[in-house]
Amino acid sequence: MSEQHDQLDYAGGGLPQETNWWGAFVIGLAGTILVTGIAPVMVTSIGAASIPSIVIVTLSGWLLCLFLAELSAMMPERTGGSPSYAYPAYKDRWPRFAEHVNGFTAWAYWLGWFPVGPLNMILASFYIVDKLNLSQKGFTPIHTPIAWWTLIISIIGLVLLFIPAYMGIRFGTVFASVLGIISMVPLTFVAIGWIFNASDNHWANFYTFHQSDGTGIFTGLYGHGWLTIYIAFSFLLTWNVIAMEAAACYIGECKDPDRDAKIAMTLEGGYGVFIYTLIPISFILVLGSGSVSADPKTIFVNFAQGVFGGGGKALDWIVAILLIVALVLSALNAITGTARALHQMSVDGQFPRFFQHTNVHGVPDRSMMFNVVVMIAVVFMGGAVEIYTFSNVGYLASFLPVLVGYYLLRKHRPNVRRPFKLPEFMKYVALGLALFYAIIYCYGGPIYAACRCSLAGRDTLVYYFIGIGTLAAYLPLYWYRKYVEDKKHADVPAPAVSPGS
Repeated sequence: MSEQHDQLDYAGGGLPQETNWWGAFVIGLAGTILVTGIAPVMVTSIGAASIPSIVIVTLSGWLLCLFLAELSAMMPERTGGSPSYAYPAYKDRWPRFAEHVNGFTAWAYWLGWFPVGPLNMILASFYIVDKLNLSQKGFTPIHTPIAWWTLIISIIGLVLLFIPAYMGIRFGTVFASVLGIISMVPLTFVAIGWIFNASDNHWANFYTFHQSDGTGIFTGLYGHGWLTIYIAFSFLLTWNVIAMEAAACYIGECKDPDRDAKIAMTLEGGYGVFIYTLIPISFILVLGSGSVSADPKTIFVNFAQGVFGGGGKALDWIVAILLIVALVLSALNAITGTARALHQMSVDGQFPRFFQHTNVHGVPDRSMMFNVVVMIAVVFMGGAVEIYTFSNVGYLASFLPVLVGYYLLRKHRPNVRRPFKLPEFMKYVALGLALFYAIIYCYGGPIYAACRCSLAGRDTLVYYFIGIGTLAAYLPLYWYRKYVEDKKHADVPAPAVSPGS
């Protein structure tokens, strides 16, 4: 006798299923590529003492990928990745509350991911300006200077990336595959590069886990105790490290989600652990704590020169081009992945109908247009520190309802069909991970923002509160949908897709 499965009721995103595990994996590499920004910051700010916290948070990201592999296979028609899986977990027991869980989670996820686009285009423009010796003259739009060439290159880059995003998942997969393969080469090399020069490595720096100022791992730093500092910088780590979950945004467009979800998410998580843990270790071993620079324009070149013993301008150019390609791929996902989250939230009824629209290629074109516009606005923040502080407010918070939702589904809906199923005890691991992230978010977030003010030499705490304000903007958008649009379209059914259709 066949096993009877409970039927999970939810609305699908209605996007065509035209890719497979490779498409989800390669576009999802955008999250792994964020290592180019976080590794230099961590080893410079904390030194080799950052390695244990990097390993712990990275492993939490791997666990998150496993949870999302199960959830995405359970709900193959949902699109937009992690935030889309929270709603069905709360919907039957607390329908009114579930609407806000869905809306808040998707909006927080959007706030966490979309700034990756302008941030990475700013970083890419730094390389271009530096290599072409372009003018550094600029202006101060808020209170952080930005060069005119940086502004122009960033805006043009974001507009051009809209083209492959608009052309649909199949074209986007081909485009991302080229960028992804090119990106994986330098990242993998940096992760294992210390092997080629093992005799000259700074092994003492690694074994002692000293902080950047030479003190021990359990010594206070930046005016705070050691535990407070590691929790604070874990707030930054989670913005980067757990972004390997980005592959889940595209499971709803896979042809065989039963198979593709498991492969894409476990592969993304495994490669993410490999890259995020080994690259900081490589920096420490090859460069030593005292020689590491937080400037991505120099650290990767210095690393390559440390391995090869030179290389000159040719090596400098090669490293710059490879990193620009990696940054562009990450910016592409910031446009496409979050657009799908906004689309699903609109289909579910918590966001204006404007975002439900899809083009002839079956992708949410208006949501992506919206992303490009707000990304251009964020470019005017001027710097990475400001954008990090602004964006961090949303991303980590978006996973709390999802992890609790995973527990609820395992406890109250045990018979729902699960093509990929983790051991039963993992539902308690999900709750523990939610608590871990909540501590980092509520306690570490404000402290990290204050620390960045000190390290950057300028007030960036204001961007933390701008992020809070942006997160709160979910409410007027929700009210507009409920009290204006829904009344106007009371007799028009939402274009939802039922499971299995």
